Amino acid sequence: MGVPVFILAGLLVHFVFLASIFDIYFSSPLVHGMTPQQTPLPPPAKRLVLFVADGLRADSLFELNSNNTPQAPYLRAILENNGSWGISHTRVPTESRPGHVALIAGFYEDVSAVAKGWKENPVEFDSVFNESKHTWSWGSPDILPMFAKGATGDHVYTFCYTAESEDFGAQDAAELDTWVFDHVKSFFNSSRSNQTLFSALNEEKVVLFLHLLGIDTNGHAHRPYSKEYKENIRKVDEGVEEIVSMLESFYGNDGKTAYILTSDHGMTDWGSHGAGHPSETLTPLIAWGAGVNYPQEVTSQLFEDNFLKEWKLENLKRMDVNQADIAPLMASLIGVPFPLNSVGTLPLEYLNNSDHFKAESMFTNAVQVLEQFKVKMSQKKRTTLSFLFTPFKPLSDSEQINFLKKARLYIQQQKYSEAVSLCKTLINLALEGLSYYHTYDRLFLGLSIAVSFVGWTTYVILVIIKTHTNLIKAAQINNKESTGPLYSFMFAGMIIAFFLLIQASPWTYYVYCLLPVPIWYAVVRELHVIQDLAANLWSLPVGHSVGFLLICILGIELLVFSFFYRSTLTVGLLVFAGWPVITQMWVQAKRTTLIWTLLCVFLAVFPLMPVVGREPNIPLVIVAGLTTLLISCFSLASFSRSENKYRGKEDLKVYFYQMFSIALSTYVVSSTHNSLKNKQGLPVFNQIVSWMTLASSSALPLLSPTLLFQRLFSILLSLMATYLLLSTGYEALFPLVLSGLMLVWIQMEQEALQHYGLSLRSKLAVFNFAYATDITQFRQLHLDDIRRSFFFVFFIVTAFFGTGNIASVNSFDPASVYCFLTVFSPFMMGGLLLLKVVIPFVLVSCAFEAVQVTTQLSSKSLFLIVLVISDIMALHFFFLVKDYGSWLDIGTSPCDSSVAFLLQRCLLLL
Repeated sequence: MGVPVFILAGLLVHFVFLASIFDIYFSSPLVHGMTPQQTPLPPPAKRLVLFVADGLRADSLFELNSNNTPQAPYLRAILENNGSWGISHTRVPTESRPGHVALIAGFYEDVSAVAKGWKENPVEFDSVFNESKHTWSWGSPDILPMFAKGATGDHVYTFCYTAESEDFGAQDAAELDTWVFDHVKSFFNSSRSNQTLFSALNEEKVVLFLHLLGIDTNGHAHRPYSKEYKENIRKVDEGVEEIVSMLESFYGNDGKTAYILTSDHGMTDWGSHGAGHPSETLTPLIAWGAGVNYPQEVTSQLFEDNFLKEWKLENLKRMDVNQADIAPLMASLIGVPFPLNSVGTLPLEYLNNSDHFKAESMFTNAVQVLEQFKVKMSQKKRTTLSFLFTPFKPLSDSEQINFLKKARLYIQQQKYSEAVSLCKTLINLALEGLSYYHTYDRLFLGLSIAVSFVGWTTYVILVIIKTHTNLIKAAQINNKESTGPLYSFMFAGMIIAFFLLIQASPWTYYVYCLLPVPIWYAVVRELHVIQDLAANLWSLPVGHSVGFLLICILGIELLVFSFFYRSTLTVGLLVFAGWPVITQMWVQAKRTTLIWTLLCVFLAVFPLMPVVGREPNIPLVIVAGLTTLLISCFSLASFSRSENKYRGKEDLKVYFYQMFSIALSTYVVSSTHNSLKNKQGLPVFNQIVSWMTLASSSALPLLSPTLLFQRLFSILLSLMATYLLLSTGYEALFPLVLSGLMLVWIQMEQEALQHYGLSLRSKLAVFNFAYATDITQFRQLHLDDIRRSFFFVFFIVTAFFGTGNIASVNSFDPASVYCFLTVFSPFMMGGLLLLKVVIPFVLVSCAFEAVQVTTQLSSKSLFLIVLVISDIMALHFFFLVKDYGSWLDIGTSPCDSSVAFLLQRCLLLL
């Protein structure tokens, strides 16, 4: 296989593997074609008002202040005298979009929606707004449009402030909520002079949605225990009171308005959300008005937490719900069909209505969920041969009929409690069945992908052995013998294609199932390589072979384990520190070995540092900047004393400009932090300097001297200037320690070459990147080169986790980008955070390139070994993928493991 064909094949295999993760694990669970289900009895309310206080924690609303006064007096009075309350348990990922989808549409959005953007609907879904007669909504441009876009007809109206208003550096983010309240009041006042609007507002099945983003914005900017966050809660409480009073007056106190106040997600103490900490998943729920139960006094309540005592609400019944349960509650209150894709269960305890109404509503809920199950089952049945189809036995066709008949009979006999109990059982079974059919082909497709990837990895290993080692003798392949396997594999491919064709499988199934055929055919064609390798291994001592294999397995498992436990990297770095001692290299290079050991120990501290929950520590960023300047001065002095003088003053100008950028970045970080702390916003000068520094950081190293250490030093200075602007704490020191270790690594590899007698040690100080490398000087691979490739992969992983990152959105502090922008822009902020992650990668990659050239190895040979190591890791993660849980749970499976490694592999192939 030629080099271009090999690269194309590698890109194809990795692209298919990457795409399969999202296709197999993160495909949308939604189905279409169900019939709307509506409770036949008249509803208690004509209209519903939904308040969503974005980012509001349950404890922040319900807890009392230090003087025993409520944080939100009006809402506290409501739950004590007029309505029902409880905790809404959100499902992770605790982000705004999935939270609102769960609230309003009743289902938990799949992770694939994130890849499609926060403002678009990756799939069409039904919602309470869509089923209403009219819906008017006010709030954020990030949330409201997606429900209007997904609605049929023109009956969902949105009123949004500008995206620029969502400024984390604003003087008072509570103004976002004030804007909503003011516009709602202005809207109703104007309706009195607009007969068409007035008539629409007085119709039945009307929804008013107020999205209040100020609490979330203040939480991100100032943390949930700040006075700004608490003051915002008080303003929301006052605003809700004003809106309720205005609406009751507008509708003449007709008693036909239902109110619900809740939140899409909570927030951690350090101002983030996305994972599954109780502070993120426990949100308040208060309901009152038409059709809602009044407070129920109780003597005791059993909950595992101690919130009732802390909040002094022991005597008022607490009714907890799942977040998706709120959608059927709203639908039941105003009498609209339950959202077609809702998986929520109607919380009957919140309803103040007859037992007959509750039983009918629960029956409607059960039929609505069962409809989804039936559609999902029929879809899977159509694409599976009858003799291979395995139905979900607890809900066979006969069982479905029995459940529905029995429930209807109970209602007719006025055995309402029995009917409700039976309907809840049916709902639970239907939800289990939905999951069963959604994951029906997962094992089959996963095995197909795994077979392909194992074949590809095997082939790469054979290519390495065949073209980059001396283990295999040149062998002639008999063309007549190669035709037999070719026909066999072609026949196997036709059988697979025919099998998929008669099942009417999607085209992606053909790709996943047919890909192993050519890959394993390529492996079989290299059978002579396998035979020669086996013969060579057989001649070696068994103990050496087994020991080497165990060390390789242990090293790869160590890397895999580090994705779940960052402290594993500390263990690895400590082992690296002792590597020269174990191999006796310290005898020939005591000074270099000592520096290597010290830097490994220093770097080993970073994976032990806190991940989330840390407060910004700007003095550490300043220390990192000043340390960089100090090191720069010593380095320039050292370069000036070296044998290779600078080409002229132009070289010094580049270094001085880079040092000036470091100093300016340090000032900008400190100035921006103080300005935001004083609520003066992001200074324009600081913003201009930040973007100019970012723009120049990639160009300046190209103007620096091409000598090895001078060029690497210039790259560090440029990247460090940008990294300082993206730092908020100890991570600013990480690139300095990492770069120091990388420079010593280059020297250590030179010592290793001499130690193993592979070549004479070249003088690194005079090595020049400008001179073309003579490919005739490249040598064949040695076992120690596997160790070099492993070091590279290990340092790449350390470069990510050592800066305090974990594979979770909530480990990335938005404060990192405040030197560039403070207005909420998810893609721009995400891009800057990605750049922060990439910078340490670049430092390691540059060092690895230097190691490759100075050790007289072709980049292809080393990168192929790296490809094998990381592909084996990716295969591990493929079977650890989760399509549920927090960004942490999901991220440590595909998003930051197999996906990240596969992207890296594609770059390596290029």
